[in-house]
Amino acid sequence: MKIIDIKDVQIADTPHKVAVKKLMNFEHATIVHIELKPGEAVKKHITPVDVNFYVLEGEGVIEIGKERAEITKDQLIFSPAKVAHQLMNESEGIFRFLVIKTPTPTTETKIL
Repeated sequence: MKIIDIKDVQIADTPHKVAVKKLMNFEHATIVHIELKPGEAVKKHITPVDVNFYVLEGEGVIEIGKERAEITKDQLIFSPAKVAHQLMNESEGIFRFLVIKTPTPTTETKIL
């Protein structure tokens, strides 16, 4: 068993310049916690693997390819590999979500 407390995980230095905490990374998946303050966004990028986003708190906007949707707590959103995507907090509250990449990428994400 492995228990990870989010409070014990340091914020990673990423090109997105937002609160990204890498919770787990193993061969089959990578799990990341992201918190966006009002007005913050994850830069538009392309990942080489499939990505799922699970909203923990608040509301935000997601763009995947040419689609755009408002998302909120307890929703799961799927983004296929090699399709540009971006998440934004256009609300006045905190927007927190998990990112689950499957499998763990072996090549870098491409920031657009």
